[in-house]
Amino acid sequence: MAPKSPACPAVVETQPATWAGFTRVFLTAAVLLGLAIIGAVALLDPYGLRAGPGHPPGPIMDTNQRLSYPQIARGGPFDAAVFGTSTARLLDPAALDAAFDARFANLAVNAATPDEQIRLAELFLAHRPVKAILFGLDTTWCAADPPARTANAFPDWLYEAGAPWGVLRQASLRSVTIAAQTGLARLGLARPRIRPDGYAVFTPPEALYDPVRARAHIRAGAVDPAAPADRPDAPMPALARLDALLGHVPAGALKLVAFMPMHAAAQGAPGTPAGRRETACKARVAEIGTRHGAVVVDFRMPSPVTTQDANYWDALHYRLPVAARIVADLKAVVGTGADDPDGTYRVLAHP
Repeated sequence: MAPKSPACPAVVETQPATWAGFTRVFLTAAVLLGLAIIGAVALLDPYGLRAGPGHPPGPIMDTNQRLSYPQIARGGPFDAAVFGTSTARLLDPAALDAAFDARFANLAVNAATPDEQIRLAELFLAHRPVKAILFGLDTTWCAADPPARTANAFPDWLYEAGAPWGVLRQASLRSVTIAAQTGLARLGLARPRIRPDGYAVFTPPEALYDPVRARAHIRAGAVDPAAPADRPDAPMPALARLDALLGHVPAGALKLVAFMPMHAAAQGAPGTPAGRRETACKARVAEIGTRHGAVVVDFRMPSPVTTQDANYWDALHYRLPVAARIVADLKAVVGTGADDPDGTYRVLAHP
Protein backbone atom coordinates (compact mmCIF):
# COMPACT_ATOMS: atom_id res chain seq x y z
CA MET A 1 0.00 0.00 0.00
CA ALA A 2 1.32 3.43 -0.94
CA PRO A 3 2.11 5.80 1.94
CA LYS A 4 -0.35 8.66 2.60
CA SER A 5 0.58 12.06 1.32
CA PRO A 6 1.62 14.49 4.12
CA ALA A 7 0.17 17.48 2.16
CA CYS A 8 -3.42 17.19 3.44
CA PRO A 9 -2.65 17.58 7.18
CA ALA A 10 -0.46 20.58 6.34
CA VAL A 11 -3.40 22.32 4.59
CA VAL A 12 -5.73 21.60 7.51
CA GLU A 13 -3.20 22.89 10.03
CA THR A 14 -2.88 26.25 8.21
CA GLN A 15 -6.64 26.99 8.29
CA PRO A 16 -6.80 28.22 11.96
CA ALA A 17 -3.88 30.56 11.34
CA THR A 18 -5.56 31.91 8.19
CA TRP A 19 -8.84 32.59 10.01
CA ALA A 20 -7.04 34.22 12.93
CA GLY A 21 -5.22 36.56 10.55
CA PHE A 22 -8.44 37.43 8.74
CA THR A 23 -10.18 38.15 12.05
CA ARG A 24 -7.38 40.47 13.18
CA VAL A 25 -7.48 42.38 9.90
CA PHE A 26 -11.27 42.62 9.99
CA LEU A 27 -11.40 43.86 13.59
CA THR A 28 -8.60 46.34 12.99
CA ALA A 29 -10.35 47.70 9.90
CA ALA A 30 -13.66 47.93 11.79
CA VAL A 31 -12.06 49.83 14.66
CA LEU A 32 -10.26 52.21 12.30
CA LEU A 33 -13.44 52.78 10.29
CA GLY A 34 -15.42 53.44 13.48
CA LEU A 35 -12.82 55.93 14.71
CA ALA A 36 -12.80 57.62 11.31
CA ILE A 37 -16.60 57.96 11.39
CA ILE A 38 -16.55 59.35 14.94
CA GLY A 39 -13.80 61.78 13.93
CA ALA A 40 -15.68 62.91 10.83
CA VAL A 41 -18.90 63.46 12.80
CA ALA A 42 -16.96 65.35 15.49
CA LEU A 43 -15.33 67.54 12.84
CA LEU A 44 -18.61 68.36 11.09
CA ASP A 45 -20.33 68.84 14.48
CA PRO A 46 -23.95 68.40 13.28
CA TYR A 47 -25.43 69.23 16.70
CA GLY A 48 -23.20 72.17 17.52
CA LEU A 49 -21.26 70.78 20.48
CA ARG A 50 -18.71 73.53 19.93
CA ALA A 51 -21.34 76.28 19.63
CA GLY A 52 -21.02 79.08 22.14
CA PRO A 53 -20.27 82.78 22.49
CA GLY A 54 -18.20 83.76 19.49
CA HIS A 55 -18.74 80.37 17.84
CA PRO A 56 -22.13 80.24 16.09
CA PRO A 57 -23.69 76.91 15.18
CA GLY A 58 -23.38 75.52 11.69
CA PRO A 59 -26.22 74.79 9.26
CA ILE A 60 -29.26 73.22 10.95
CA MET A 61 -29.94 70.00 9.04
CA ASP A 62 -31.88 67.88 11.55
CA THR A 63 -35.57 68.77 11.75
CA ASN A 64 -35.76 67.18 15.23
CA GLN A 65 -35.89 70.42 17.23
CA ARG A 66 -34.90 68.72 20.46
CA LEU A 67 -31.56 67.85 18.87
CA SER A 68 -31.06 71.01 16.82
CA TYR A 69 -32.11 73.84 19.13
CA PRO A 70 -29.57 73.47 21.97
CA GLN A 71 -26.81 74.66 19.63
CA ILE A 72 -28.85 77.79 18.81
CA ALA A 73 -29.43 78.35 22.53
CA ARG A 74 -25.68 78.15 23.22
CA GLY A 75 -24.35 80.03 20.20
CA GLY A 76 -25.34 82.56 17.61
CA PRO A 77 -25.77 86.34 17.67
CA PHE A 78 -29.10 86.30 19.56
CA ASP A 79 -30.15 88.37 22.57
CA ALA A 80 -33.83 87.35 22.54
CA ALA A 81 -35.80 84.15 22.09
CA VAL A 82 -39.27 82.62 21.84
CA PHE A 83 -40.09 79.53 23.90
CA GLY A 84 -43.24 77.45 23.67
CA THR A 85 -44.84 74.68 21.65
CA SER A 86 -46.00 74.52 18.03
CA THR A 87 -48.56 77.24 18.87
CA ALA A 88 -45.63 79.72 18.96
CA ARG A 89 -43.47 78.29 16.16
CA LEU A 90 -44.86 80.52 13.42
CA LEU A 91 -43.76 83.76 15.10
CA ASP A 92 -41.08 84.93 12.69
CA PRO A 93 -37.90 86.13 14.43
CA ALA A 94 -37.34 88.66 11.64
CA ALA A 95 -40.69 90.30 12.43
CA LEU A 96 -39.96 90.20 16.17
CA ASP A 97 -36.55 91.78 15.54
CA ALA A 98 -38.18 94.71 13.77
CA ALA A 99 -40.89 95.05 16.43
CA PHE A 100 -38.60 95.02 19.48
CA ASP A 101 -35.17 96.03 18.17
CA ALA A 102 -33.60 92.74 19.22
CA ARG A 103 -32.08 89.60 17.67
CA PHE A 104 -34.63 86.84 18.19
CA ALA A 105 -34.35 83.08 17.83
CA ASN A 106 -37.52 81.01 17.77
CA LEU A 107 -36.91 78.01 20.02
CA ALA A 108 -40.52 76.86 20.35
CA VAL A 109 -40.59 73.06 20.08
CA ASN A 110 -43.48 70.92 18.89
CA ALA A 111 -45.30 69.31 21.84
CA ALA A 112 -42.67 70.60 24.28
CA THR A 113 -43.56 70.14 27.93
CA PRO A 114 -43.04 73.00 30.40
CA ASP A 115 -39.96 71.19 31.70
CA GLU A 116 -38.42 71.02 28.22
CA GLN A 117 -39.18 74.68 27.58
CA ILE A 118 -37.64 75.72 30.90
CA ARG A 119 -34.51 73.64 30.24
CA LEU A 120 -34.02 75.26 26.84
CA ALA A 121 -34.65 78.75 28.24
CA GLU A 122 -32.14 78.18 31.05
CA LEU A 123 -29.54 77.13 28.49
CA PHE A 124 -30.23 80.26 26.46
CA LEU A 125 -30.03 82.58 29.47
CA ALA A 126 -26.75 81.06 30.63
CA HIS A 127 -24.84 81.87 27.45
CA ARG A 128 -25.54 85.53 26.60
CA PRO A 129 -26.80 88.93 27.73
CA VAL A 130 -30.56 88.87 27.18
CA LYS A 131 -32.59 91.76 25.80
CA ALA A 132 -36.01 90.09 25.46
CA ILE A 133 -37.71 86.79 26.16
CA LEU A 134 -41.14 85.57 25.03
CA PHE A 135 -43.02 82.58 26.41
CA GLY A 136 -46.02 81.33 24.46
CA LEU A 137 -48.20 79.43 26.94
CA ASP A 138 -50.76 76.71 26.44
CA THR A 139 -52.81 74.74 28.97
CA THR A 140 -50.02 72.29 29.82
CA TRP A 141 -48.64 75.08 32.04
CA CYS A 142 -51.91 75.03 33.98
CA ALA A 143 -51.91 71.29 34.73
CA ALA A 144 -51.74 70.01 38.28
CA ASP A 145 -49.47 67.20 37.10
CA PRO A 146 -47.78 68.33 33.88
CA PRO A 147 -45.84 65.68 31.94
CA ALA A 148 -42.09 65.83 32.46
CA ARG A 149 -41.21 64.76 28.93
CA THR A 150 -42.96 63.85 25.71
CA ALA A 151 -42.69 60.49 24.02
CA ASN A 152 -39.69 61.89 22.13
CA ALA A 153 -36.35 61.25 23.80
CA PHE A 154 -34.97 64.38 25.42
CA PRO A 155 -31.21 64.86 24.72
CA ASP A 156 -29.91 65.57 28.23
CA TRP A 157 -26.35 65.13 26.92
CA LEU A 158 -26.71 68.28 24.82
CA TYR A 159 -27.37 70.28 27.99
CA GLU A 160 -24.32 69.12 29.95
CA ALA A 161 -21.56 71.66 30.49
CA GLY A 162 -19.16 71.23 27.59
CA ALA A 163 -21.13 68.15 26.46
CA PRO A 164 -18.11 65.96 27.45
CA TRP A 165 -19.41 62.71 25.95
CA GLY A 166 -21.26 64.34 23.10
CA VAL A 167 -18.86 63.07 20.47
CA LEU A 168 -19.66 59.48 21.41
CA ARG A 169 -23.38 60.22 21.77
CA GLN A 170 -23.31 61.49 18.19
CA ALA A 171 -22.04 58.15 16.92
CA SER A 172 -25.29 56.86 15.45
CA LEU A 173 -26.68 56.26 11.98
CA ARG A 174 -28.86 59.38 12.30
CA SER A 175 -25.90 61.55 13.33
CA VAL A 176 -23.74 60.21 10.51
CA THR A 177 -26.50 61.03 8.02
CA ILE A 178 -26.98 64.53 9.45
CA ALA A 179 -23.21 65.07 9.52
CA ALA A 180 -23.02 64.20 5.83
CA GLN A 181 -25.82 66.64 5.08
CA THR A 182 -24.03 69.28 7.19
CA GLY A 183 -20.90 68.79 5.11
CA LEU A 184 -22.88 69.24 1.90
CA ALA A 185 -24.50 72.38 3.28
CA ARG A 186 -21.11 73.84 4.19
CA LEU A 187 -20.05 73.26 0.58
CA GLY A 188 -23.20 74.94 -0.72
CA LEU A 189 -24.57 71.67 -2.10
CA ALA A 190 -27.57 71.39 0.24
CA ARG A 191 -29.94 73.82 1.92
CA PRO A 192 -30.36 73.99 5.72
CA ARG A 193 -33.60 72.42 6.90
CA ILE A 194 -34.18 75.10 9.57
CA ARG A 195 -33.09 78.73 9.51
CA PRO A 196 -30.13 79.68 11.75
CA ASP A 197 -32.59 81.49 14.04
CA GLY A 198 -34.67 78.31 14.51
CA TYR A 199 -37.57 79.42 12.34
CA ALA A 200 -39.35 77.00 10.02
CA VAL A 201 -42.88 76.95 8.64
CA PHE A 202 -44.23 73.56 9.64
CA THR A 203 -47.78 74.08 8.39
CA PRO A 204 -48.75 73.26 4.79
CA PRO A 205 -48.32 75.93 2.10
CA GLU A 206 -51.05 78.58 2.29
CA ALA A 207 -51.99 77.84 -1.31
CA LEU A 208 -53.11 74.35 -0.22
CA TYR A 209 -55.49 75.57 2.48
CA ASP A 210 -58.77 73.62 2.39
CA PRO A 211 -61.49 75.22 4.54
CA VAL A 212 -63.63 72.08 4.60
CA ARG A 213 -60.74 69.93 5.78
CA ALA A 214 -59.69 72.58 8.31
CA ARG A 215 -63.21 72.78 9.72
CA ALA A 216 -63.26 69.02 10.24
CA HIS A 217 -59.92 69.16 12.09
CA ILE A 218 -61.16 72.04 14.25
CA ARG A 219 -64.28 70.15 15.28
CA ALA A 220 -62.19 67.05 16.05
CA GLY A 221 -60.09 69.12 18.47
CA ALA A 222 -63.02 70.76 20.27
CA VAL A 223 -63.19 70.57 24.07
CA ASP A 224 -66.06 68.60 25.58
CA PRO A 225 -67.83 71.04 27.96
CA ALA A 226 -68.58 68.16 30.35
CA ALA A 227 -65.00 66.86 30.41
CA PRO A 228 -63.43 66.85 33.90
CA ALA A 229 -60.55 69.20 34.69
CA ASP A 230 -58.31 70.08 37.61
CA ARG A 231 -59.95 72.16 40.32
CA PRO A 232 -59.28 75.90 40.07
CA ASP A 233 -57.37 75.79 43.37
CA ALA A 234 -55.24 72.73 42.48
CA PRO A 235 -51.47 73.32 42.29
CA MET A 236 -49.82 74.58 39.11
CA PRO A 237 -46.20 73.43 39.57
CA ALA A 238 -45.06 74.45 36.08
CA LEU A 239 -45.98 78.06 36.82
CA ALA A 240 -43.80 77.99 39.92
CA ARG A 241 -40.86 77.14 37.63
CA LEU A 242 -41.84 79.93 35.24
CA ASP A 243 -41.90 82.29 38.22
CA ALA A 244 -38.37 81.25 39.17
CA LEU A 245 -37.10 81.54 35.61
CA LEU A 246 -38.45 85.06 35.12
CA GLY A 247 -36.62 85.98 38.31
CA HIS A 248 -33.33 85.15 36.54
CA VAL A 249 -34.03 87.28 33.47
CA PRO A 250 -32.10 90.58 33.69
CA ALA A 251 -34.19 93.39 35.14
CA GLY A 252 -33.84 95.57 32.06
CA ALA A 253 -34.91 92.87 29.61
CA LEU A 254 -38.34 92.80 28.01
CA LYS A 255 -40.33 89.89 29.44
CA LEU A 256 -43.34 88.81 27.40
CA VAL A 257 -45.74 86.02 28.37
CA ALA A 258 -48.64 85.27 26.04
CA PHE A 259 -51.46 82.75 26.13
CA MET A 260 -51.51 81.69 22.50
CA PRO A 261 -54.70 81.98 20.40
CA MET A 262 -56.06 78.48 20.03
CA HIS A 263 -59.38 78.20 18.23
CA ALA A 264 -62.35 78.99 20.48
CA ALA A 265 -63.53 75.39 20.12
CA ALA A 266 -60.37 74.21 21.92
CA GLN A 267 -60.80 76.64 24.81
CA GLY A 268 -62.54 75.93 28.08
CA ALA A 269 -65.91 77.67 27.94
CA PRO A 270 -66.83 79.94 30.87
CA GLY A 271 -68.54 78.02 33.65
CA THR A 272 -67.16 74.63 32.58
CA PRO A 273 -64.48 72.78 34.61
CA ALA A 274 -61.88 73.55 31.93
CA GLY A 275 -62.98 77.17 31.74
CA ARG A 276 -62.70 77.70 35.50
CA ARG A 277 -59.24 76.13 35.52
CA GLU A 278 -58.06 78.35 32.65
CA THR A 279 -59.36 81.45 34.42
CA ALA A 280 -57.47 80.52 37.58
CA CYS A 281 -54.33 79.82 35.55
CA LYS A 282 -54.47 83.20 33.82
CA ALA A 283 -54.89 84.95 37.16
CA ARG A 284 -51.84 83.13 38.51
CA VAL A 285 -49.73 84.06 35.46
CA ALA A 286 -50.86 87.68 35.81
CA GLU A 287 -49.60 87.68 39.41
CA ILE A 288 -46.25 86.25 38.32
CA GLY A 289 -45.95 88.76 35.51
CA THR A 290 -46.72 91.69 37.80
CA ARG A 291 -44.10 90.55 40.30
CA HIS A 292 -41.38 90.39 37.63
CA GLY A 293 -42.33 93.41 35.54
CA ALA A 294 -43.47 91.24 32.64
CA VAL A 295 -46.09 91.95 29.99
CA VAL A 296 -48.78 89.24 30.09
CA VAL A 297 -51.19 89.02 27.16
CA ASP A 298 -54.20 86.76 26.70
CA PHE A 299 -54.96 85.75 23.12
CA ARG A 300 -56.65 82.55 24.33
CA MET A 301 -60.18 83.91 24.42
CA PRO A 302 -63.20 84.05 22.08
CA SER A 303 -62.29 86.83 19.66
CA PRO A 304 -62.58 87.89 16.02
CA VAL A 305 -59.49 85.73 15.42
CA THR A 306 -60.25 82.58 17.43
CA THR A 307 -63.89 82.23 16.37
CA GLN A 308 -63.11 82.28 12.64
CA ASP A 309 -62.45 78.80 11.23
CA ALA A 310 -60.68 80.34 8.22
CA ASN A 311 -57.83 81.45 10.50
CA TYR A 312 -56.88 77.87 11.47
CA TRP A 313 -55.53 74.63 10.07
CA ASP A 314 -56.91 72.77 13.09
CA ALA A 315 -58.02 73.62 16.63
CA LEU A 316 -54.49 74.50 17.75
CA HIS A 317 -52.59 75.87 14.76
CA TYR A 318 -53.32 79.24 13.19
CA ARG A 319 -52.26 80.35 9.73
CA LEU A 320 -49.33 82.58 8.78
CA PRO A 321 -51.33 85.85 8.57
CA VAL A 322 -52.45 85.29 12.18
CA ALA A 323 -48.82 84.85 13.24
CA ALA A 324 -47.95 88.20 11.69
CA ARG A 325 -50.88 89.79 13.49
CA ILE A 326 -49.75 88.37 16.84
CA VAL A 327 -46.35 90.03 16.45
CA ALA A 328 -48.01 93.37 15.61
CA ASP A 329 -50.37 92.99 18.57
CA LEU A 330 -47.50 92.23 20.95
CA LYS A 331 -45.75 95.40 19.80
CA ALA A 332 -48.93 97.38 20.43
CA VAL A 333 -49.35 95.88 23.90
CA VAL A 334 -45.80 96.77 24.92
CA GLY A 335 -46.28 100.29 23.66
CA THR A 336 -49.73 101.04 25.08
CA GLY A 337 -50.53 98.47 27.77
CA ALA A 338 -54.16 98.57 26.64
CA ASP A 339 -56.59 95.85 25.61
CA ASP A 340 -57.36 95.51 21.91
CA PRO A 341 -60.40 97.65 20.98
CA ASP A 342 -61.55 94.86 18.65
CA GLY A 343 -61.36 92.27 21.42
CA THR A 344 -58.52 90.18 19.97
CA TYR A 345 -56.51 90.21 23.21
CA ARG A 346 -56.55 91.33 26.82
CA VAL A 347 -53.61 92.69 28.80
CA LEU A 348 -53.32 90.80 32.08
CA ALA A 349 -50.18 92.52 33.34
CA HIS A 350 -48.03 95.45 32.23
CA PRO A 351 -45.18 97.20 34.04
